[in-house]
Amino acid sequence: MKKINYHDEIIKKSHERSNEYGIEINRVYPKKILSKEEIPILIKRNRDLIRIASPFMKILYDFLEGSGFFIVLTDNEGCILSTIGDKDIILAAKEMNLDVGAYMNENSIGTNAMGTAIKEDMPIQISAKEHFITAYHRWTCSAAPIHNIKGEIIGTLNLTGNSNLVHPHTLGLVVAAVRSIENQIKSDEANNRLIETYSYLNTIIESINFGIIAVDKDGLIKNINGAACSMFNCSKDYLNEQHVQRILPSWNEIEMKIKSGNKIVDEEIHFKINGKSQKYIINIHPIKDEKDSLLGTVISFKNMQNVYNLINKYTGMKARYTFEDIIYKSSSMGKIIEYSKSIADSPSTVLITGESGTGKEILAQAIHNSSSRKDNGFVAINCGAIPQNLIESELFGYDEGAFTGAKKGGNPGKFELANGGTLFLDEIGEMTPDMQVKLLRALQEGCITRIGGSKYIEVDVRIIAATNRNLLSEVQRGNFREDLYYRISVIPILLPPLRERREDIPLLIEHFLELKSLKLKKPIPKLNQLLYDKILSYNWWGNIRELENFIESAVNFNGNTEFLMNKFQDLNEIKEDKVYERNTLSDEFIGPLEELERRAIINCLKKYENNITKCSKILNISRNTLYLKMKKYNIDL
Repeated sequence: MKKINYHDEIIKKSHERSNEYGIEINRVYPKKILSKEEIPILIKRNRDLIRIASPFMKILYDFLEGSGFFIVLTDNEGCILSTIGDKDIILAAKEMNLDVGAYMNENSIGTNAMGTAIKEDMPIQISAKEHFITAYHRWTCSAAPIHNIKGEIIGTLNLTGNSNLVHPHTLGLVVAAVRSIENQIKSDEANNRLIETYSYLNTIIESINFGIIAVDKDGLIKNINGAACSMFNCSKDYLNEQHVQRILPSWNEIEMKIKSGNKIVDEEIHFKINGKSQKYIINIHPIKDEKDSLLGTVISFKNMQNVYNLINKYTGMKARYTFEDIIYKSSSMGKIIEYSKSIADSPSTVLITGESGTGKEILAQAIHNSSSRKDNGFVAINCGAIPQNLIESELFGYDEGAFTGAKKGGNPGKFELANGGTLFLDEIGEMTPDMQVKLLRALQEGCITRIGGSKYIEVDVRIIAATNRNLLSEVQRGNFREDLYYRISVIPILLPPLRERREDIPLLIEHFLELKSLKLKKPIPKLNQLLYDKILSYNWWGNIRELENFIESAVNFNGNTEFLMNKFQDLNEIKEDKVYERNTLSDEFIGPLEELERRAIINCLKKYENNITKCSKILNISRNTLYLKMKKYNIDL
């Protein structure tokens, strides 16, 4: 049985295809040749292949120079992209139009190494009469397809010479050169991927609004992002290749923790920048190789002020109201608004006084939002609503281990949260004398110390205080420190009660009717004239807050006159009863002040069956103050 030659089979099939393509055996030139205008487009489209292959073509030619061969590079369709070789054989090839732009695929010139290599997707050597056209019988050609990383043919490399130079090693040279080209393609692709990955990572790192520093195992800074440079007010060159201890004095301690396997997550650490210490929240992550050896660390950190601003944003510690939100028509309120606008940007402390419900916090928020501090936090604390044993930690914060149950890492107080912004101290008249001393010290020195801590923390806070008490009278009675009073009342503002600005009531009624109808998803009720006149003439001892709640009732009951008039009568009785009780409590006894106070508390608790909330309102003191006085006078429930 005759053994079938695989090479011969390939040539036979190629010849059959050439016949099918209509290639004439006496053809000299390829059927398809690009015009001069089309060639630049071809070159541009294949510029990467030409760039990568050209050095290897040069190496191959240096090896074959003077041997009578020339080298051809084609694209994936067999179109010639580049040639290099001895002058005489290049000239002979050009006479047959074997030049850039000529197509060497089988349906253009018949069986040849370049076209058949593409068709069969394999290296092949075709010599003499194995070519389909007679004009190529003078040549021996060795070609191999070039693949990209996906295994797709992107071109061929061909070595052509006189047919008498045929040698199997020639094809081996071409295959070796093609393998080198493909390896370079893979290398370039990998490098491009690395560059692309670096670009993505670099863009991500630069877009992050917190600082990032990469440090090698020796502690040298290898990279630093723009946010860090902005925080430190320096260039990258200033810190690159510098030891991290230059800006992080506690690095040795940190490094020991990292090497021992401990994590550093959300810790407060001081950086030293240009001789000035600044506090940041820091996270440190080790970089390790596959053997778990430490290669370096990545330090990420946030400016504490940015952290506080974020906390304020998502915990509601941000002023919502502006001067445009304040509803008024009266000249008295107009003067107060204009005055408040004029002092809004002053750093001086403001004391807003007025009865409960007159809108002291709304005015405080409007002042803040009209100042240069508006982009930072507006932090409010009610001095009468927080137990006296907790108010210090609320204001000044505490360090880790300050007391049993103290949160790990400590906790910032309202002063730190309000840094750069405004701290609103509501019901400041309820503050105990010892806290008044600590507050005064913080205001005078511009710095605070956390409970259990020893470090002084500088704070830039604008104070706006509010009270419904007559603080000057409290000073005279010895309940409020005189020095603190003058410290917080640099800019005093007195808000008038609603009964003294009655021309504003119609505007407020209209405003609250719309607001409450929207909130309750109900139509705006029509108030009859009798009820409307009653609302206008009523004294509104609870001021705007009381009016707002009454209008909400009106919307809930669709303006039901009978029900609302009864409710109105109840309100009047409560107010008259409250005034009467205050008078009887203050005039009933004559004797030492402490004894009067003790009896007033006992009588009030007895009358209202130990209802602490109601008694505190009748006595015009906070629940916490009432408890303290009960303890002082040994009054049991």
